[in-house]
Amino acid sequence: MMDFTWKVFSQTGNIDTYLLFKELEKETQDIPGNLDAEQEIDFPIS
Repeated sequence: MMDFTWKVFSQTGNIDTYLLFKELEKETQDIPGNLDAEQEIDFPIS
């Protein structure tokens, strides 16, 4: 959903679409267990 919202914003420049994208982004970060690109994994992957 976020990819679609960002694509619509990038093509239209519609500020409401951007605000929707930011709201979806915030909700995604608030869900426990989600790993961001900025978060590091505590264990090595073999």
